[in-house]
Amino acid sequence: MTDSENTEQTAAPAGGATPPDHLSTNPRSPHFDVEILRRGVGIRFKDRVRTDVEEYCISEGWIRVAAGKSRDRHGQPLTIKLSGPVEAWFEDQPQQD
Repeated sequence: MTDSENTEQTAAPAGGATPPDHLSTNPRSPHFDVEILRRGVGIRFKDRVRTDVEEYCISEGWIRVAAGKSRDRHGQPLTIKLSGPVEAWFEDQPQQD
């Protein structure tokens, strides 16, 4: 039981200085975290700041972006996966007490 507790603590917490390795804006995704998204995460992909990122993974080097206005049969936007170097940062800094 302590191993799982340590694993959860090693993941980037919502109040940490660095964003998580994998994050999604889709509430259906297991990588969705509303507390982290409220802080605002900036993404630089291939030396360009992107604001249209639906999901990213830093360690695997990819982002997902919406493919125009196309929707799937469930009403979710269709996305395409782009590969390349990904950098992420928090838009706001953690508040110091």
